[in-house]
Order: sequence, then C-alpha cells, then structure tokens
Amino acid sequence: MSARNMREAGWVWEGLAFDPGLLPTIYGVGEGVRYFGLDRAHFIFHANTPLNLHKLDHVSEITADISKWKWVEGTNEVGRVYYAHDRDDNPDTVVSEAENLARLAPDFPNVTGAFIDDTSGEMEYDNYSADTSGLIGEAVRAADLDLWIVVYTHQLEPEMWAPWVDQVDVINLWVWNCGDLPEIDSYIARCRELFPEKRLTMGIYIRDYPLREGVPIDLLEIEMSAIARHLEAGTLDGYGILATCLIDQHPEQAEFIRDFAEVF
Repeated sequence: MSARNMREAGWVWEGLAFDPGLLPTIYGVGEGVRYFGLDRAHFIFHANTPLNLHKLDHVSEITADISKWKWVEGTNEVGRVYYAHDRDDNPDTVVSEAENLARLAPDFPNVTGAFIDDTSGEMEYDNYSADTSGLIGEAVRAADLDLWIVVYTHQLEPEMWAPWVDQVDVINLWVWNCGDLPEIDSYIARCRELFPEKRLTMGIYIRDYPLREGVPIDLLEIEMSAIARHLEAGTLDGYGILATCLIDQHPEQAEFIRDFAEVF
C-alpha cells in the first residue's frame, strides 16, 4: 500500500450518509474516486453484498465497513416515513460482518481489507469482551484481508488499544477538531510510537463535525502539506478523504483537496 505521491496514496470514503444540517448528496458510490482522481475506496454506510461491491469494480482496492452503519426507518408525528443512519455497535455484528466479507472477498479481488469505523471513543465499544478483537482478526485473516481501524488523535493511550495491537494491520488516524491540525506532525509521531509495526494512513475531513461547517482552507492546507511531506519521508503510507457524499456540500474544500493531490 505504501506510496510516495498523493495520487498513489489516496483513498475516498464511498457511500451515502446523512449528516445534520446537510441535504442528500447528488454524488453516488464510485463517483468520489473519479472526482478526486484516485483509485482506492473505503466502502461504508451500506450493506456488503455482491451487487453493492460491484459498484466499485473500477477501483484497484476496496476496504469494506464491518462496523456497521445501517439505515433505519422511522415515522414522524404525522405518519410520514423517513430514513436515518444508525450504528450497530454489537460486537457480534462486527464479527458476523467480518465473516460475511471473508465469504465475498474471493469473488472480489479488489477487496483487500475490512474497515472498522470509530473503533473506540466517539462510539465506544464498551460491550466488547477481551476476545472480540481476536475473533474479528481471525475472520479477516481467513480471507487474507487487512484489518483497518480508526484511531483519533485524542485517543493515543496505549491501554485503549492493547486488545487491537496484535490484530490490526492498518491504522487510520483522524484529527477530530480541525483547530488541532497544526499539531499533525506530533500526532503522527505519537501514533507511530503506539503502533510501530503498522501501516499508517491519515484521515482528511471535508467537514468539521464539531463546528458543522467545512474545514477552513488554511487548516486543510496545513494538513495536506503535512501528508505530502510524510508520504515523501515514508512516515505515512496513505490518506483517506471523507467523503464522496460531502463533495457537493462543501465544494470549496473538496476542490482544494482534489487540486492539491493533483499537484503533489
């Protein structure tokens, strides 16, 4: 997975999500990689089925979400039906999804990994037992897939990740508050110390979720410049853009990321 330029190293989160304050996107699964000029995708927010995975036949690599984000149906006060996103944090679900992906993977050679979003912290897996990470890792390894987990920079404590260190292959690191992006170099160094033998990718938010607005361009420039520098140095193995469904919601930020990656 290691690469030294932005084109080779980039991934896009592909899938439709509903975020507070935003309208549904016009961009569908598989269109984000085309927009950003990239060739790798994290498939998330939808079920892992043959029909769905075939939407990404045109990309060289896919990791698929096993967390699991799901669509749920509700009814408002006048009886109108609506759909919303919810997360199933039951560890049995994650193990089952890992097994499902392992069954599908032989028919999809571009599926190279299983992805656990919000592995700990923002959506705590308090109901995980000591052997849960091992069961997930075993199911993923049965299909010769990589196991990816999300780690936030405010969670870089060794005890939090002890159950995962022997199971995980790739760390996807995120700076939750965009105001902390000027500290990105120190975060990468600390994460390398915490996971010394693992591949490390950096997450790029188009939208700052605490502020509920696009990430300021000057802070995006700090982040993108750091990513380019660390790719060149070999201290990062890649990066991932969240997400296709935000391109038309924050077009200035999406365009800046796309143009930066094109140059570097």
